[in-house]
Amino acid sequence: MSFEYFIGGRYLRARQKQSFISLITILSVVGVMVGVMALIIVIAVMAGFETDLKSRILGVESHVVVMRHGGAFSDYMPVLRHIQKINGVKNAAPFIYTQVMLKSSSGISGAVLKGVDPKAEGRIVKNLHALVLQNVELEDKSSAPGIILGKELAKKLRVFKGDTINLISPAGMISPVGYLPSMKQYIVRDTIESGIHDYDESLAYINIKDAQKILRMNDSVTGIEVNVADIYNARNIAENIIDALGFPYWARDWMQMNKNLFSALKLEKAVMFIILILIVLVAALNIASSLIMMVMEKTKDIAILKAMGATDMSIRKIFVFKGMMIGSVGTSLGVCAGYILCKLLEKYKFIDLPGDVYYITTLPVQLVFTDVLIIAVAALLICFLATLYPAHQASKLNPVEAIRHG
Repeated sequence: MSFEYFIGGRYLRARQKQSFISLITILSVVGVMVGVMALIIVIAVMAGFETDLKSRILGVESHVVVMRHGGAFSDYMPVLRHIQKINGVKNAAPFIYTQVMLKSSSGISGAVLKGVDPKAEGRIVKNLHALVLQNVELEDKSSAPGIILGKELAKKLRVFKGDTINLISPAGMISPVGYLPSMKQYIVRDTIESGIHDYDESLAYINIKDAQKILRMNDSVTGIEVNVADIYNARNIAENIIDALGFPYWARDWMQMNKNLFSALKLEKAVMFIILILIVLVAALNIASSLIMMVMEKTKDIAILKAMGATDMSIRKIFVFKGMMIGSVGTSLGVCAGYILCKLLEKYKFIDLPGDVYYITTLPVQLVFTDVLIIAVAALLICFLATLYPAHQASKLNPVEAIRHG
């Protein structure tokens, strides 16, 4: 061990003549620990929110949507086969997407109607797998066709499983008395809950064949949904699909369709990181204060070391080492405390959230190693910067003047 680290360690362990300096040192360690711990917990919770939100969105949306400029198209089977051959594509299925009115005996509401292929939709959207296969395809031919409603939409219409509702479509016909919208009766087969209020309040699902009939689309579809192997490579696969199909087709991946939402989450995460890093900055200023006061206390020691041949660099190393030890201890304790609290939150879920405000009732936690590493490195860097000025002042001390006035 070099003498700089030896002396720095002695200074760290020894009792200072001024007990106030020791108190500032302890507060500096606690400040760094609290800042790092708070950062880790908040960033882990926000990462958990983002992951949970992605999972819920992909529970009702496909990874890529392929559509055609100009609206619906009928020659979709060759396009479907072409898409399924593209590398990275797992499944593809046609769909119909439009706005309708739903009327029950107790209420009326606008809705987004999605016509799906029961045999394929379960492989595209995971939340619909059981419902679509069991409740839309297996219909009693003598009764009205089935419809699946979002949970909040069913509440708004005040209907339950087995109730009858009327679907009113703008795609009607011209009659002697004027334009008449299409209307058909459906039986509510089930409700679906994605956990996202906007989806649950607006979405309704029927068989794609029924959608084509009531919308008078013949064999046309709105577009094709695509399920990919790697959701984070969806944008590249979407570009490959468009390169293969060419104009007039276009495609959007799930990140583009929810760009505003994920951009807001990313911004919030960055802002929270900046705000909470200020806690570490305050603790780092305490480290600087502690070192400045220690330089004043150890003036004679510094003078003697310099008289014995210690260089300015050696003096700087002594005080930087002490400051970095305080920062390292605080950061290590903060990382450990943050990790333990995150694991406790993840396992016991002792913080409840109001269900009428949030789409989840407990805090989701996802501890990402990269985030923890960035927080630890940022804290240590701030602590290092805080040691530079006191260390520089100590190295510039004139030994003759220090001994004379000591």
